[in-house]
Amino acid sequence: MTTGLILVFVFFLLVALNVPIGFAIGLATLAALGSIMPLDPATTTLAQRMVAGLDSFTLLAIPFFILSGYLMGAGGVASRLINAAKGLIGALPGGLAVVSIISSMLFGSVSGSAVAATSAIGSFMVPAMKKEGYDAPFAASVTTSASIVGLLIPPSNVMIVYAVAAGGVSIGALFLAGYGPGIVAGLALIIAAILVARKAGYPVSDRLSIRESLRTIIPAIPSIAMLVIVVGGIVSGLFTATEASAFAVIYSLLLGIYLHREMGWKDLPGVIIKSAETTGIVLFLIAASTGMAWMLAYSGMPGAIAEGLLTISDNPLLLLLLINVILLIIGAFLDITPAILIFTPILLPVAVALGISPVHFGMILILNLSIGLCTPPVGTVLFVGAAVGQTKVASMIKPMIPLYLAMLAALALTTAIPQLSEALPRFFGMME
Repeated sequence: MTTGLILVFVFFLLVALNVPIGFAIGLATLAALGSIMPLDPATTTLAQRMVAGLDSFTLLAIPFFILSGYLMGAGGVASRLINAAKGLIGALPGGLAVVSIISSMLFGSVSGSAVAATSAIGSFMVPAMKKEGYDAPFAASVTTSASIVGLLIPPSNVMIVYAVAAGGVSIGALFLAGYGPGIVAGLALIIAAILVARKAGYPVSDRLSIRESLRTIIPAIPSIAMLVIVVGGIVSGLFTATEASAFAVIYSLLLGIYLHREMGWKDLPGVIIKSAETTGIVLFLIAASTGMAWMLAYSGMPGAIAEGLLTISDNPLLLLLLINVILLIIGAFLDITPAILIFTPILLPVAVALGISPVHFGMILILNLSIGLCTPPVGTVLFVGAAVGQTKVASMIKPMIPLYLAMLAALALTTAIPQLSEALPRFFGMME
């Protein structure tokens, strides 16, 4: 238990000193190991655990999905999704805000990255919203909050990370489970945006005819089709998640070069370099977090925390409320990938003891930590949204409040209604 306390103390000290999160995790783990063995074997042990953490066929899907996301970003997918959303709901009150939400959700899902969605959709939508009379902080806030919802809609890299951390939960079941909470969160954000837009008197776009709407929707169908093919292929057993990710790369490449013709073979090296940089960061975080999770397990801290939580109450909803509060705080300080790897082994046994399925708990965990991505002080996506919107993070806090409330309402529904997460996996026979 002492080693666990050393690990936690050193980790938060390094985070407070603004040490990059991956290095903070690795150095804290090394400090804890160094308290029970000499430095040389401690370093060797940590390196072995980090390498073992990446020795997973399932994790191979992550670099492929990252690459497919970058290929779609360079291949003109963002503009087509925005035009399709405009054709569907541009004439609603706060129409451009709703368009931004739906576009960010769709691009976040096809790219598997909230940061990519905020950058790609924000670069189009924030200037368009500002031109129509929307405040820059509100425009940036809408795109930022909606992009995290894409992490719940497959294909999702963080679901793959959770599947590994949870000890082999079906990725297909998790992918299907994400639709319910993802759609609920998206609808909650749309309602909040419409209410804010009405109160502020933001303009309404002209209603398009059916023919004009179809002209905007049809070009986006090939992009959206990737979601159907990837998820459908996994659910039907046609291919594994890793094979699906490789297919997504080929599909995205053909889409950008031959169908949309917005990128050429000369652009491919630049896209590969960017995706390699992102992959390196993500995999280093996974490796370091796996080492920390192993060290925590060795210290006995997860068992002690689980035991302590279960002694507080035997009421599942009360304990889930407490877990939600803990995760919301964690999400505000820790990036989603290491948070999943570190806290899944600690909190999942508590959830299972309460009769909550690993699939349902996965949706609660991911939605919680996704909200943290746009919550200060660390919120990565919040800072990206501010940069794209050419505004300050402090200016975004006020317009973010109704959007935070909408996301918390979606979290409450996801927590209290297991059927939102479990109905589709059960229907397709992916869980009992």
